[in-house]
Amino acid sequence: MKVGIVGMPNAGKSSLFNALTKAGAEAANYPFTTIEPNVAVVPVRDERLEQVAQVVGASEIVPDTIAFHDIAGLVAGAHKGEGLGNQFLANIRETDAIVHVVRTHTDANVVHSEGSVDPTRDIDTIETELVYADLEQAERRHSRVVREARGGDRRAIAEERWLSEVIAALQQGRPARTVPVPDDAPDVARLLQPLTGKPVLFVANVDEGSDEVPADVLAHARTHGARAVAVSSRLEAELSELDDEEAAAMRADLGAGEPGLERVVRGAFELLELLAFFTAGEGKPAQSWHLRRGGTAWEAAGEIHSDIQRGFVRAEVIGWEELADAGGYSAARDRGTLRLEGRDYVMRDGDVITIRFTP
Repeated sequence: MKVGIVGMPNAGKSSLFNALTKAGAEAANYPFTTIEPNVAVVPVRDERLEQVAQVVGASEIVPDTIAFHDIAGLVAGAHKGEGLGNQFLANIRETDAIVHVVRTHTDANVVHSEGSVDPTRDIDTIETELVYADLEQAERRHSRVVREARGGDRRAIAEERWLSEVIAALQQGRPARTVPVPDDAPDVARLLQPLTGKPVLFVANVDEGSDEVPADVLAHARTHGARAVAVSSRLEAELSELDDEEAAAMRADLGAGEPGLERVVRGAFELLELLAFFTAGEGKPAQSWHLRRGGTAWEAAGEIHSDIQRGFVRAEVIGWEELADAGGYSAARDRGTLRLEGRDYVMRDGDVITIRFTP
């Protein structure tokens, strides 16, 4: 999963990136510090996987990962190329979801490109640029598809109808994700790749000591089908430079909540409606994977390896709590909690699965 971190210049994007990845991306008090997107692949810790590894005697723990892309700040006119906007918008288009960092802290030492702190104005600036960029792209594609639709191609007719609705929505300032994808042309969103079609997590960059999302940011997120969390980018960046024990102690002294990584990662997973499942065996790695909710055992096999999916025979499945409670696979079999399931079994969050397949 690729998540793009976006926002106004000096909103705290690179500081958040540093906190999330400990990658040390340059963070300076002037716009466009980040020109090429910094990318870091971050392991996603899951305490359930650690318990599974322990009870089955796994050789090591291999968590799933999430890729964070730190994309440079957008400004008004980005869709026209202002502030290297075209390049930045192209970087956003390659991601699966957007983390939109909004400055709400009041540190006067950090320069704001607009001269004042106004979260609602800054959100509108970014979203307006994304809407304009999508509108230009949708109109270009519509002009091509309409010719195919006139020729009677059914799929083109469905896409032309969808594009017309998307253009109308964008002209009204609504994101493309508010227009349902037609059943008879399910690939239209992939072909258009609208920026406003991506799920959004607002990260309010709050003052140190605050864990609450400001009311205006929260209200905007709710009315636009998005989510919101609060993170002090500066505090999290400082804590990320300490070892785990020191960071935990300082977090407790400051009364800070859970680490920013966990808030942002959980929010991103909720956006994409992902569930976690695990594979583990004695003397083998215990590994976590992620799948869209509603996915089947056959689809889970494909996440592990395409060869396993092709040769799928059946799956042995057990909930992680049942496995932990039994103390291992052998006892779980004796209890009857280790089940055999076919390819159409709908996976549940926390399932531990062993795929039987023919090479």
